[in-house]
Amino acid sequence: MQKFSKQELEAKSIFEMRALAKDVGVSAPTKLNKADLVDLVYKITNGEMTPPEAPRRGRPKKSVETTENAQTTSETKPERQYVEVLTASPAPTAEQNSDTPLPRGFEKPKFQPAFRNQNQYQQNRNQNFNQKQNTYRSQNQPVRENTLAERTDIDDSEQIREGYLEINPDGYGFLRVKNGEFNEMDAYVSAMKIKQYGLRRGDYVTSLCKKVQEGRPSAVVSVTTINGIEADKVGKRPNFDDLVPIYPNERIRLEVSPREYATRCIDLVSPIGKGQRGIIVSPPKAGKTTLLKMIASSIAKNYPEIELKVLLIDERPEEVTDMQRSIKGEVVYSTFDELPEHHTKTAEMLLERAKRLVEMGKDVVILLDSLTRLARAYNLTIPPTGRTLSGGIDPGALHSPKRFFGSARNIENGGSLTIIATALIDTGSRMDDVIFEEFKGTGNMEIHLDRRLSEKRIFPAIDLAKSGTRKEELLLTPSELEGIWGIRKILSNSDNAEATENLIGMIVKTTSNKEFIDQLNLQLRMLAKEGYTVRSLK
Repeated sequence: MQKFSKQELEAKSIFEMRALAKDVGVSAPTKLNKADLVDLVYKITNGEMTPPEAPRRGRPKKSVETTENAQTTSETKPERQYVEVLTASPAPTAEQNSDTPLPRGFEKPKFQPAFRNQNQYQQNRNQNFNQKQNTYRSQNQPVRENTLAERTDIDDSEQIREGYLEINPDGYGFLRVKNGEFNEMDAYVSAMKIKQYGLRRGDYVTSLCKKVQEGRPSAVVSVTTINGIEADKVGKRPNFDDLVPIYPNERIRLEVSPREYATRCIDLVSPIGKGQRGIIVSPPKAGKTTLLKMIASSIAKNYPEIELKVLLIDERPEEVTDMQRSIKGEVVYSTFDELPEHHTKTAEMLLERAKRLVEMGKDVVILLDSLTRLARAYNLTIPPTGRTLSGGIDPGALHSPKRFFGSARNIENGGSLTIIATALIDTGSRMDDVIFEEFKGTGNMEIHLDRRLSEKRIFPAIDLAKSGTRKEELLLTPSELEGIWGIRKILSNSDNAEATENLIGMIVKTTSNKEFIDQLNLQLRMLAKEGYTVRSLK
C-alpha cells in the first residue's frame, strides 16, 4: 500500500480524497469531511490503524454446532436439520453427493440448482430492468412535458382540436368546442402552453392534442394557429383597453333588395357605422327579434369579411334554431332554461372572443338579444351590495352589462367592435324600465319601435321622431343628409303612425334608397320654389 504524507493528502480535492479513501477500505467516505478523510487515510496508509470492516447485510451466520449436538439434533428433528443444510450450507460437490448418503425417506431436491444460480438470476433481472428503464427514458427524453400523452396511442381523427380558449383563475384552460360549454371533445391547455404561445381568453386555437388517459380530456401538445394565423407569426398583440376609440366613420349599408323596407328605413333614419353602439328599444311583440335577424342577414350578405356573432340570452329554443337557419354567422345562445350563471358566462366569453379579433385588426359585429335579460342575470349572480334601486335591481348588477355594451368602439387605425342590443320596455316590470333608463345615454344610435304601429300591422314599426344616430354626418353623404333632414321636418308635425306610413309609402315606390333620396330632394326643391321654407335646403 502506497504511503502518503499529510501535506500530499491535504493538497488533494475532496473528490480525490473520497476515491482514495474508498480504495484503502474506508466505508461511506461521502459522509465524512475532508479533514476526517485526510486523518483516516494517513493512519491507514502508514499502518497506524486497520480499515474498519464494512457491515454485512442480511442474516448473520449461525454458530457451528458440535458433533454431539448435531447428532442429537439429527435424531430428534431430522427434517429441520435437512432444511437448514439446504439453505445455510453451500451446495455439495458431486463427490460429496456420492460419498454422503441422504437420510432414509429423503430425496435430492429438484430445485437445488436454483439456489446455486440465485445470484446470477438476480444480476440478469437487474440488467433487464435497467435496459427497460434506459429505453423508456430515451424515448421520452425529447418531450419535457405531457409524458403520459406520448405513451398513449390514439386515432388520427382525435389528434386535432380547435375551439375557443377559456382560462381558469388557476392559470390553466380548456378549448371549448361547442357554444362555450363543457364537451367530451374539449382539450386541456396547461399554464405553460398558455404562457409559451401568449394565449388569451377567447382566442380561437387550433392545436395538436394527445389522449392522456380514459375519463380525462385530451391535452394540448402544440398550437398550430391562433385566430386563423400561424402561431409563430402572431407576435405581440396590443391590449384592447389600450386602443384609441373614435366616432364611427365607415358606414355599414343594410340595403339588400328593394322589398326589404325595414333595412332601407334603418339606412335612412338610423344609419349604422363600424364601431356603432346601438340599442333597439322595443315593447313586447313589436318585431325586435325579426328586425335583428334582418340586420344580421344584410350584414352577412353585404360584408362577408365582417365577423358576425349573434348572442341570444334567455330566449326560447325555437328562436335559436330559427336564427341559426336564417343567417350565415356564429350564433351563441343561452336559453331560458339555463342558470343565470350560464347566461353571464356565455356573454363574457363571447365578448372576449370579439376583443381578440379586434386586437388583430378585424371588424366584429355582435347582435345581442337582449340587454335587459342579461342585466337581470347579473342581478341574480353578483354578491349583493346592500343597496337596491327601484324595481328591486342591485346597482352593482348594472356594471357588467355596461362594460359589455361599452366595449363597442371604432378603433383608430385598426379594427372595430359594433354592438347592436335590444332593450325591453312597457313589460309591466319596473325593473325593465330602470334598466333601460340606465342605458339610455350610453349608446350612440337608437331605434325605437312603437307598439301601436305593430298593432296596426305597420312594419317596420319605427318611431321616426325618437330614432336616430349621433354624428350621422360622418356616415351619410351630403345628398342623403339633406334629404333626411328635410323629410324629418316635413313629417315632424304629423302623427307618428301617419309619418311612418308616409315614409314607407314613398320607399315602396322606389327601387333603391339612392333613387328615393334623388326624388325626395327634387320634390323639396319644387316645394321651396312654391314658397315653402325648408331650412335644411341649401
